[in-house]
Amino acid sequence: MTTTHLPTRADFRYFDRLRVRWAEVDMQKIVFNGHYLMYFDTAIAGYWRAMALPYHDTMESLAGDMFVRKATVEYEGSARYDDLCEVGVRCARIGKSSAVFALALFRDGKRLVSGELVYVFADPATQTSRPVPQALREVLEGFEAGQPMLDCRTGSWDELGRDAGALRRRVFETEQGVPMAMGGDASDTDAVHVVAYNRFGLPVATGRLLREAPGRGRIGRVAVRAELRGSGLGAAVLQSLAAEARRRGDQDVVLSAQTSALRFYERAGYAAVGAPFEEAGRPHQEMRLAL
Repeated sequence: MTTTHLPTRADFRYFDRLRVRWAEVDMQKIVFNGHYLMYFDTAIAGYWRAMALPYHDTMESLAGDMFVRKATVEYEGSARYDDLCEVGVRCARIGKSSAVFALALFRDGKRLVSGELVYVFADPATQTSRPVPQALREVLEGFEAGQPMLDCRTGSWDELGRDAGALRRRVFETEQGVPMAMGGDASDTDAVHVVAYNRFGLPVATGRLLREAPGRGRIGRVAVRAELRGSGLGAAVLQSLAAEARRRGDQDVVLSAQTSALRFYERAGYAAVGAPFEEAGRPHQEMRLAL
């Protein structure tokens, strides 16, 4: 280990949660040692999502990629089948062309395994090292300092429609095959729109707010890039839209949720109203949030 001390849980602000699978346990009935590197690699992917950075698009925009140069693991204990564990990830330091990530796996708060992954930023074709771009350095350092990773902008269709429409088409038309125009409709002109941008200025999530009746708003067209779902972007958009509804004096907001996303909306405080129904070929549920 190159760190000066073994990490504690308090050293991390990001954790990736996992449950040990049967296939990951060896003849000693403990997790095979090599799988911890897989856990670390999976947690690193979650770390990028927590920064609202779609990895491949980000690296393409930076004209480079991150390559593992060195991996070290220190074993203090063993995880077992069906254990619920957390993997903490922290960008420990950034050099001229490398970044060092400290990681540790915990079970019930006890550290079982710790390690480091050293990545080198390099040309993807030749794999020759390049300086870590300043923009990437600032995002990594900002995340560890607790800075916000999203900029949720509220505005009209004229102001935000280009980015909102592109996100809708990506999610609803291309990904889900919903047979309806998502680039804009008559209601968009009167709606309040929110688009969430990451630290590179890339639009990553959107939604809109209509006035359904006096004192009632309707939220719709909520879309989040697939590779970033589960990292709080959709919740941030919902919060921004609800705040706008509250500001203009609405008493509640309603929305039509795809039933596959019911738990997401329930966690955001929405409650089901009435029976499920079908819309655009998919099952939906009306939901309501009191403001």
